[in-house]
Amino acid sequence: LMSEIDTIKLRDDVTLADEQLFALIERVRKHETIYKQAGAVHGCALATRQGEILMFVEDVGRHNAVDAIAGFMWLEDIDGSDKVFYTTGRLTSEMVIKCAQMRIPFLVSRSGLTQMGYQIAQKTGITMLGRASGRHYLAFTGRQRLLRTAPQPTALA
Repeated sequence: LMSEIDTIKLRDDVTLADEQLFALIERVRKHETIYKQAGAVHGCALATRQGEILMFVEDVGRHNAVDAIAGFMWLEDIDGSDKVFYTTGRLTSEMVIKCAQMRIPFLVSRSGLTQMGYQIAQKTGITMLGRASGRHYLAFTGRQRLLRTAPQPTALA
């Protein structure tokens, strides 16, 4: 897998405005989910940069949810090069590798990341955003693709 990662080149001409990201986070939050009823599942979404959810999958196994979206993309011949991948799970090396294989430049999680996930995201050029909730996120890699359009909070003196 690591030798394949060395050959992956993601588009660098696509951007994501923070308002688009916030719209996606809100749509995912409002999405009716098994998690809200039962808990203990992972959710993943494939979305456009405008925040439209193309597919939402929940599963007890986070890899099953990712793989279901990868299969959907393959069956429907969906180009990932301008899409956003959202997950509730940690951004591990496996999650980053799968996102890179789908050629998706934006990887977003409401959770955190692992060191190896961070290193692979840097290597592949993925814009990796974690702790995404409400109107907040942490940009770990690929900041050059992010556009700040929303007013930024300021500290009061």
